[in-house]
Amino acid sequence: MGKRSGARGGGGRGARGRSDLYERIYAAARRVPRGRVTTYGRIAALVGCPSPRVVGYAMAAATPDIDVPWQRVINARGEVSARRGGYGAEVQRALLEEEGVLFDDRGRVDLARFGWP
Repeated sequence: MGKRSGARGGGGRGARGRSDLYERIYAAARRVPRGRVTTYGRIAALVGCPSPRVVGYAMAAATPDIDVPWQRVINARGEVSARRGGYGAEVQRALLEEEGVLFDDRGRVDLARFGWP
């Protein structure tokens, strides 16, 4: 079978091969202030994305040259999601802690306190 279209791409291709949907996701993530977090589901709702999972794919595809604060997007339980390769979750948590985001003993962020919007 060939490459699937739509599930990860989200539509037509924009600059540098990213989809228009990914560009909207990245624009929404850039609005999250330093020291705050949002969820995959919240970003999906803001941009009219069919699934929080697609937002996760977009965050995983983000490269340093596009300047997206991917670390500020976490799951609905307030947890950093596991990453392929195993190292990304620790990096994400460290970046958030540098911004002043606190984690409880279970590794969760209080979304009522640090959540955006």
